Amino acid sequence: MSSTTPSVRPSGRAPSDLRAVSLEAGVSRYAEGSCLARFGNTHVLVTASLETDLPRWLKGQKRGWVTAEYGMLPRATHTRGRREAAAGKQSGRTQEIQRLIGRGLRAVVNLEALGERQITIDCDVIQADGGTRTAALTGAWVALAQAVRYLGEEGLVADPAAVIRAPVAAISCGIYQNVPVLDLDYEEDSRAEADANFVIAGGADGTAGLVEVQATGEQRPFSEAELQALLDLAKLGCGHLFDLQQAALAAAAR
Repeated sequence: MSSTTPSVRPSGRAPSDLRAVSLEAGVSRYAEGSCLARFGNTHVLVTASLETDLPRWLKGQKRGWVTAEYGMLPRATHTRGRREAAAGKQSGRTQEIQRLIGRGLRAVVNLEALGERQITIDCDVIQADGGTRTAALTGAWVALAQAVRYLGEEGLVADPAAVIRAPVAAISCGIYQNVPVLDLDYEEDSRAEADANFVIAGGADGTAGLVEVQATGEQRPFSEAELQALLDLAKLGCGHLFDLQQAALAAAAR
């Protein structure tokens, strides 16, 4: 995903280039599923934990639940941030991001096939350089898929393939110096005229479906044509992320 066009990006990447991305599954000794997601200098550790206790409102409905928690380690950024536990409450940003991750995962999970159990996804940002929510969600799907594989191996679900209907990944895009670009790092994100986060599910036939879109004109309104350009970039980027997700699962299975 590169171009011969001179780059306006601080990193020197072409508009359609992802950062260097790696997804490593099975990094936690104890969790039923795990993934270390690296998007450039953004690193997120994700674990998936199988729990038998369901939310009270789901009792007796013969279906399960997938939920997520998100947090940043105190020194994930240039200066130390106070732990939210020490403050006694989560910030609005934290709540928004963990709800985004939970919604994105549940969109591709057959909760009835999961059975009366909950999978809790924990996303801990080790180092932040933009795109922490999208890296977290992309790694979360790998951890979730590994946990579902574990359920199958233990005979707890009859057909693991029926539990997860499709892969799901997320990526950021933005308008930087009037150019639509893929996968913003912090320097671009902090100066972008507009930015967007796309959550996209992949189909078995190679098609992609939108799960969620967050888009904001930060410095100016943006046009429908620019939004379409951002969507095209996001679909391109998520197509590559789907391949990396499957490769990570295959490597962990060996």
